[in-house]
Amino acid sequence: MKLDNNHYQIIADCFPRQRGNVSMDNLSVLNAILYVAENGCKWRSLPAEYGNWHTIYTRMSRWAKSGVLDNVFFKHQQRQILTVKFDVLSLDSTSIKVHPDGTGALKNRHNLSECHAAVVPPKFIWLLRMIGLL
Repeated sequence: MKLDNNHYQIIADCFPRQRGNVSMDNLSVLNAILYVAENGCKWRSLPAEYGNWHTIYTRMSRWAKSGVLDNVFFKHQQRQILTVKFDVLSLDSTSIKVHPDGTGALKNRHNLSECHAAVVPPKFIWLLRMIGLL
């Protein structure tokens, strides 16, 4: 989706005033942002017709942090020029190795001294009882 000048005039007051040597106007940057959002491509894969991807990304990042993009999309939603609809949801399925202590596994016990082992009853006493029944 590309916005034209008529749509841009509705939201022109949301953008900060451009100062200095600016190579791209706000409408071109906004159209590039919409292209990336619509197609789900990486910033580096942005077609050359939109301009330098890094310039667009930097300006988008500044606008997002300062709340400019929130105001722009809010005005578009109010006037029903642009509607946002999520058709697909993707979750990251990265697996992370967990330390054995985090999984509830038994912890390594240090070797018990012989005198302590004599006091503690053997763990598998039920096995001896079963043998005694035979």
